[in-house]
Amino acid sequence: MIHRLVFLLAFAGIIQAHAASPTTAKRLIIDTDLFSDVDDAGALLLAATSSSADLLAVNINFPSTYSALAASAILAHYGSNTPIGIRRPLTNVTFFDSWFFELGEYTSKVAYHWSGGSLPWGHAEDAWDPVALYRKILSEAPDQSVTITSIGFFDNLSGLLNSSSDIYSPLSGPDLIAAKVSELVIMGGEYPSGYEYNFWGSNPSITAHVVNTWKGSPITFSGFEIGQNVTSGLRLINEGPRDDPVKAAYVYYGYTTARPSFDPLTVLYAMEGLSDLFEFGVEYGYNHVEKNGSNKWVYDKGVTGQRFLRLKVSEHEAGAEVDRRLLQAAWSTQRDQVLTRQEV
Repeated sequence: MIHRLVFLLAFAGIIQAHAASPTTAKRLIIDTDLFSDVDDAGALLLAATSSSADLLAVNINFPSTYSALAASAILAHYGSNTPIGIRRPLTNVTFFDSWFFELGEYTSKVAYHWSGGSLPWGHAEDAWDPVALYRKILSEAPDQSVTITSIGFFDNLSGLLNSSSDIYSPLSGPDLIAAKVSELVIMGGEYPSGYEYNFWGSNPSITAHVVNTWKGSPITFSGFEIGQNVTSGLRLINEGPRDDPVKAAYVYYGYTTARPSFDPLTVLYAMEGLSDLFEFGVEYGYNHVEKNGSNKWVYDKGVTGQRFLRLKVSEHEAGAEVDRRLLQAAWSTQRDQVLTRQEV
């Protein structure tokens, strides 16, 4: 009994420390294609539970109702009522793995079995228009204070760039970005060149519009090569809480296999900067995206506002750290239970 009490006290202390330091939290908006890969769910888990992030909004750039409902369910499970926007027109399409016939669908299951938050089951239509949500959140934020993290397609960001004055702000989209955004972090492309799904999978000309015309804040790119061989999720599957929706998502999607860590790595950088995991792979130049979605780094010494990331540790070490963070984040929801037992 004494040993158990010691464990509970120690665990409560860890969780309380994890929840501390709100003044250092980065104001964060995540733009995600939560649908065809489960690493988006892992990224939301990290952002919703980290003391390093103040998650202001989540925009969905794939128009499935289940994507919006699953995002709401995940956020609600970790105590977040973050507003959610989604690209229109909405559909009820679910994911089917027509490439490898190996992977499972998870968004409808998570949305139904963990229904909650701002968009409970059956209420996807209540989601914000993503451009309106961007403009509202940015207009209310202090200048140069918001990090936007894109872990999917670019329709919503293109809409923000094309937006004009409205009830939230008299500024145009580009001027609002210049005033309020401190950094745009993008998971997409390959570096120094390549052809990656986030850039071509929806509308590559829209990708080119965003990447090639974005002004007013630095851009940091996390490429395909960063996350492909950094696998994670298996510890969450094996050791996570039984009732955790992201654990369930990893099981539904990959059964008992680890997955590439594209989006969790990108969100970790967005929240915490280079930390011990990353370094910049270039000091100057810019990313250029063609209309087919392919990209190439242009080494122009006159341009210094864009960078791409490289791992500073081995892929195995990076995967172990993502696994550790996912597991820690999932167990953080047990805080109230632990504190209640401690009081008893």
